[in-house]
Amino acid sequence: MTRPSPSAKKLSERIKAAIADGKLTAKELHEILDIANADQHIDAEERALLAQLQEMLANGTVKQSP
Repeated sequence: MTRPSPSAKKLSERIKAAIADGKLTAKELHEILDIANADQHIDAEERALLAQLQEMLANGTVKQSP
């Protein structure tokens, strides 16, 4: 089994912090995407984290705010 990349851990922490209040601002989303793209490679764990965030936005668990 492969270890998660350092950016995956950072991405996970940033997503958790961003959605703690149930809202995701444009700035937070931009920061999340910057972390995911920083190494020019989105690995499987990062992809899964981004998919979970997208699902939470789609089902209303997290609201996107300006």
